[in-house]
Amino acid sequence: MKQGVLVISHGSREADWIKLVDDAVNEAASSLSLSGVPVVSAFLEIVEGRLIQDGIWELERQGVTDIYVLPLFVSSGSTHVDEIAQAFGLPAAHGLQGDLEPFEVKAARVRFGQPIDDDPEVAEILLGHIRELSREPEREALLLIGHGSREAGFHERWQQGMSLLGSRLCSLGGFARAEQAMLLPDQAAEKLRGMQAERPDEAVIVVPLFLSRGYFTNHVIPGRLQGLSYRYNGKALLPHPAIAKWIARQAAAGLEGCGSGWAGSSGG
Repeated sequence: MKQGVLVISHGSREADWIKLVDDAVNEAASSLSLSGVPVVSAFLEIVEGRLIQDGIWELERQGVTDIYVLPLFVSSGSTHVDEIAQAFGLPAAHGLQGDLEPFEVKAARVRFGQPIDDDPEVAEILLGHIRELSREPEREALLLIGHGSREAGFHERWQQGMSLLGSRLCSLGGFARAEQAMLLPDQAAEKLRGMQAERPDEAVIVVPLFLSRGYFTNHVIPGRLQGLSYRYNGKALLPHPAIAKWIARQAAAGLEGCGSGWAGSSGG
């Protein structure tokens, strides 16, 4: 038996986006908890030559027989996460069938992990970004904005994770309240207007919930909120050392007990 880790993120046409993900994965791979374990970074789409199947083949080329798959996504409400899991042989979470063909996997066992959701370390990252914009926390509200989903079940997962994260941020930073909005469906502007109408004396800090800075943080969110008053620095979870620590911690935990506790099965 030889264990390996496959870290999967969405992918982007922006080279800086890819580099930030790769840097975090490489830093995690160099940690003591993963010493001697092959760790490969792969992408759902766009990055040719480094797609998920390429990552599987690379691990198998290195002799890996047991693969721990870690979805580096911000929410378990992402339909992409479920689609990837299905292609590894797991059942659909909410009856929504994905479009990916089953992966070709020769490894004896595959175990599928969980995305970030409301992890405490993520809250600390976001709190650091928020404090750059904060002046009087007790008179400030937070608006967390994530990609979201219209699909039943997935929409609720997004909502629940963002709500828990918002509550955690309020407890840590002493903010007046936290609300959530998704880009899919398009809720951001309406939510912000409602917050300001309800309590016009509160300043609103917009907090993007995205893995890496790019198109959504730089263009989509500011575009959706055009003409409205809010504070925003556009910072995403990467770059931050806590993400590499999260990857290393999740991977190390996922590799434990692989002889008896592996839930996934190969898709090929």
